[in-house]
Amino acid sequence: MKVAIGCDHGGIDLKNTVLSVLAELGHEIDDQGCSSTDSVDYPDFAKSVSSLVQQGECRCGILICGTGIGMSMAANRIPGIRAALCHEMFSAKMSREHNDANILCLGARVIGPGLAMEIVRTWMTSDFAGGRHQRRIDMF
Repeated sequence: MKVAIGCDHGGIDLKNTVLSVLAELGHEIDDQGCSSTDSVDYPDFAKSVSSLVQQGECRCGILICGTGIGMSMAANRIPGIRAALCHEMFSAKMSREHNDANILCLGARVIGPGLAMEIVRTWMTSDFAGGRHQRRIDMF
C-alpha cells in the first residue's frame, strides 16, 4: 500500500521511527517532509499529505507534529479526509474500523517511539468494518 507521511520540525525524530515501521510492514512510502529540525509551518505538510490521500495517489497518510493536534485540525479541513489523532492502540483500531480514518495523526511530544510503533502497526493492520459505520460516514 502507498502511504504518504509528513511532519513538522517537532515530529522529525518520530517520523524516522514510523518510516522504519512502514518499511517493515512492506508499504511504499511517499515522504512529504520535513527533513530537519528547522522551524516549519505544519499546515503545509498537512495539506501536502492530505492532498495525496484525497486525490487517491496514496491510500492513507500519517502526520506528526509536537502534539498531533495541529496536524489533525489542518488535515480535517480537507474534504474527504478523516484524520484521527491517536495516543493509544484502541483509538487507532477504532478510528479505522468504525470511522474509516484515512490519516493517522501522532504527537511526538505526547507519545514515545515504542508506543508510536505499536499505534502505527495497529492502525495499518485494521480494516474498516463498513455496515452501519458507512451510513454514519455518509452523513458528513
